[in-house]
Amino acid sequence: MTRLARPIEALKDRYDIVVVGSGYGGGVAASRLARAGKKVAVLERGREFVTGEFPARFPDLKGEMQLHGRKGRTGPATALYDVRLGDDMHVVVGCGLGGGSLVNAGVALRPDRRVFADEAWPGQIRQDGTLDQGYARAEAWLRPAADPEAARLAKYKALDGAGSSMGHTTIAPRVAVNFTGGTSAAGILQPACTRCGDCCGGCNVGAKNTVALTYLPDAVRHGAEVFTHMKVRDIARRADGRWSLHVERLDAAAKGETRNITLTADIVILAAGTLGSTEILLRSAAKGLPVSDRLGHRFSANGDIIAFGWGAKNAINAVGIGHPAKIEGAEIGAAVSGQIEIRDGDDLECELTIQEGVLPSSVAPALPLMFIPNGRLLGALQSLISGVYKGPFAHLQTFFAVSHDDAAGVFRLDDDRLSLSWPGARDAAVYKRLDEKLAAIVAACGGSYVKNPLAGTVMGHQPATAHPLGGCGMGNERGDGVVNHKGQVFDASSGAGSNAVHSGLYVIDGAVIPRSLGCNPLFTITALAERAMIHMAADLGLKFDIEAMQPV
Repeated sequence: MTRLARPIEALKDRYDIVVVGSGYGGGVAASRLARAGKKVAVLERGREFVTGEFPARFPDLKGEMQLHGRKGRTGPATALYDVRLGDDMHVVVGCGLGGGSLVNAGVALRPDRRVFADEAWPGQIRQDGTLDQGYARAEAWLRPAADPEAARLAKYKALDGAGSSMGHTTIAPRVAVNFTGGTSAAGILQPACTRCGDCCGGCNVGAKNTVALTYLPDAVRHGAEVFTHMKVRDIARRADGRWSLHVERLDAAAKGETRNITLTADIVILAAGTLGSTEILLRSAAKGLPVSDRLGHRFSANGDIIAFGWGAKNAINAVGIGHPAKIEGAEIGAAVSGQIEIRDGDDLECELTIQEGVLPSSVAPALPLMFIPNGRLLGALQSLISGVYKGPFAHLQTFFAVSHDDAAGVFRLDDDRLSLSWPGARDAAVYKRLDEKLAAIVAACGGSYVKNPLAGTVMGHQPATAHPLGGCGMGNERGDGVVNHKGQVFDASSGAGSNAVHSGLYVIDGAVIPRSLGCNPLFTITALAERAMIHMAADLGLKFDIEAMQPV
């Protein structure tokens, strides 16, 4: 596959539009604005992975971990998995060209309509009809589909059996995976999913509809220039009305003065994810950019939990085998093939979505070590000898579950590093509800519930999320939000009206979502980004089509 990123030496000093980040929000913005004829640059702090380059072995995985905590950081600055260890909560995000789409499960769900009825959203979100247009465009480009073979997979059968015993129906949720082969919306040839289970480790098959196989190649085909190893630290308004971006090069060749460069753009779109966009704006505000004092507030973990079941009666087969397959004759399924939706017509906050999951094959050799601290020494040692595809770990269940929290987390800068404060987060009622339901499902399968196999290690007992939202939440005006319904950043300059915005400055990613969604957020982030492009085109007089491309 042709690489999308250009050498840093090709970077120009000035662009019409600079998109910071390359996940769902950044990919949508780059594609649409390049199609509109704008000179677009995409800056990504991570590096580019093409199909076949994702970590397939544990030694490779160890080099793809960066850990950030109060006492410092370890691991390469461009490692694929970015783990933020906090006093109240841990956050895991992807780092690479394509953002979180590279390592998520690809589950594409639309939230309950009551989510958008919440007054936390600006009224236009539910009133002007463009959100539905955004979802339709996201559908056409991500092409989510349910696995037609889901019901015959062992992990699906286990969830279905347990759920049925409690009166719940199991369904196959739609995931951004190509199960039949063909081409992506960007015209890139794709083989069919092999059901190897490695979605969350990076798809080495090329069947997952990541941003790197959809929106980004489309942007490049229409003239956008993509650069990796580029970490934007802050932005500032120039006297001529344009924007300066202060960038740190993370490539090995950067030395001395060349490590820090400055770019100029008419329009800046922050799409560096909840953590990245919030951090950039916090640092910019500290240097004088007037923004809402709501910046950093309303962080939500999306009621997230990753948990395990140990000792199920029947084999679950929920450890990925990778591609090429590490063992012959096994079929695991996509990272998520089955889902239980627990609805509550009276109280949205009590709704739960529980999915059976898969751990990537690159994690497999570490699984016995992960479970030793939890008193499962004998089974772990047996697996060290026989391998995780036999014995106790063939019966291991993995669960991804989401619900709703109160979005009470707050981001601040601590010694120039992003810090999350959320006292009491681990005692929130949502985690008790999830624990009780997951424990019952595991018990129905004949196993025991393991909330966190790494409790007692550096992970502690704090909850962890892979779905961070908020920090630059939408609002009606700057007193209740950081951006408006279009993603434009509110201007808090002296004398500016409460609805005034910084011309040419946007946030378009999960950071703008002001509350939990109760489902995996990728589909909504993409839809909101498509919606923002509809409004930007109208405001700036731009025109672009959204037709899928023919194969290249």
